[in-house]
Amino acid sequence: RRQLENYIRRRPDFLHSLSPLAADPLAPAIVQTMLAVAEQCGVGPMAAVAGAMAEYVGRELRTFTRNIIVENGGDIYLDSVEERRVAVFAGESPLSGKTALRIRPEAMPMGVCTSSATVGPSLSFGRADAVCVLSASAALADAAASRIGNQVRTESDIKAALRIGAGIPEIRGVVIIIGDKLGAWGEIEFCQ
Repeated sequence: RRQLENYIRRRPDFLHSLSPLAADPLAPAIVQTMLAVAEQCGVGPMAAVAGAMAEYVGRELRTFTRNIIVENGGDIYLDSVEERRVAVFAGESPLSGKTALRIRPEAMPMGVCTSSATVGPSLSFGRADAVCVLSASAALADAAASRIGNQVRTESDIKAALRIGAGIPEIRGVVIIIGDKLGAWGEIEFCQ
């Protein structure tokens, strides 16, 4: 976290930009990751901050254990020898907490990141109750969830938003919830 905070002090536009910034080969690794996934998704680098922090902490913990769950405000890094289930919280949606994803050990490490226009402090230009994205990179999943979530203003936007997710390399699955409607694409396995 200190590396990221120091970088932001030197480059305040990193904190406020809503669009990708140029790569910086001299930046700390976490910053380079955030810059790269922001470019890949067409968002500002801070759209990846929670996922990137969870991922970098999780990678460090791997030397101590093979069962890792790092949750950071709805953004999760999983690396476990056991199957894990992740419930999707979607605020006031009737589907909130009733939708869960099964993540099998052979699929890990896995980032499971959620963006919402109706829950939490994150900035979203859409209206989705939850956009949940799966990727081996939690930083990428976080940035992609923001990008996809920005496109969902009504339930009629679900299909087009899923196509956006499908077009981002290394995204393995997307779930979108808005009101009582749900759309999914990719390697999504629902469970109880």
